[in-house]
Formats: sequence, structure tokens, C-alpha cells
Amino acid sequence: MKITLIYAALVAASLTGGLSGCAGVNTDVRASPSATPLAGEHSYALARSPLQDASPDHMQYETWIRTELGKYGFTDVPQQRAHYLLSIAYDTRLAGVGVGAADCTEAGCNSPGATSFSLFGGKTYRHSLTLRFFEQTNGHEVYKVSASSQDHDADPLHAIPYLVKSALAQFPFADHPDWRVKLRTDDAGGAPRITSVKPVQP
Repeated sequence: MKITLIYAALVAASLTGGLSGCAGVNTDVRASPSATPLAGEHSYALARSPLQDASPDHMQYETWIRTELGKYGFTDVPQQRAHYLLSIAYDTRLAGVGVGAADCTEAGCNSPGATSFSLFGGKTYRHSLTLRFFEQTNGHEVYKVSASSQDHDADPLHAIPYLVKSALAQFPFADHPDWRVKLRTDDAGGAPRITSVKPVQP
């Protein structure tokens, strides 16, 4: 009887954490700016691989990225007129193998140290996005930013708005390489809303 009650309490706690404590989304961002990042004309062209050209997922990433960059005065133009070439890379995969309980702490839900299986069998997936800006005239990389998050959803499409919003939340991230971005989903089903952008101290 006691074991049954303990198990029921664990289930209730897990469900409560998943619906309330982890209602938001936390992402980790790492930026590698140069001394004068993106100081040139704010025009860019997207550099695609053949696989990206044929990927519906990639088109969705591009749409979100164009929208967010537009808020900073960046415009997508034909390559011959672009000051920068923008490379986009993204990935969704299982997190590290292991068995444990999912945690919701101040550091976030399913942070990079989380295991790939929750207490009740849910797999943990890591989603990541990297944006790299290159000077078109010489090919030098002038700015790089990566965003990553973890959750129990294997579908890479649901992570797109969170990753793009986070990678460009405080563009370009300056004075510090590592950041934690917190977001919340719009109740009406719109774009996620950024609630906090803070540097992560070593």
C-alpha cells in the first residue's frame, strides 16, 4: 500500500512539473563575435546546401530568421549584392544515454546535463541551431551564434521558433560568450515571447 502511494505521488509530481514548472522553454546560447561584429552594410544572402534547398524544414527556419533579422535592419538580398553570406545549420537528436528523473530548476528544464530518459520512459531530445556570418568579399567568418534546448519532443519543427528567437534575442550578443534565454509560448498559439536574457557566469 505504501509503495503504491509513493508511486502515485511521484506520478503527480512529475505531471505537475511538466505542466507548470516546465511550462516555459529555456535555451542556452553561445556567441563568438569578432572585435567589430557585423559592422558592415546590413545585407545578407543565404548560403544553402543541396539538401537544404530541398528541405521544407529549412524553409521554415529561413522564414523565422528573415523575420528576426529584419528587426535589426538586416535585409535578404541577391548574393551578388550581399555584404554577408549567412550559413544555417540545425539538428535534433537524442540526448546522452541514461536513465533518471527530469529536473526543473533555476538552471532550466532538461538542461545539458539531463539524461535521455525520464523517470517514466520519455526520451529527451536536444535541438540546436547555429548561424554563421561571413564577409562575402574575403570569406572571413565575422560572427557565430548557437542556440540549443532539450525537451521530450522528437519533432524538430516545434523547436524552430524557440531556437531562432533565442539565437537572435540580443543580437549580436556582446561582452559575454554564454547566455541563458527563457521564453514562453503565446497562449493564442503565436510566436514565443522572450521573458529573460541573462549571461551565464563561468
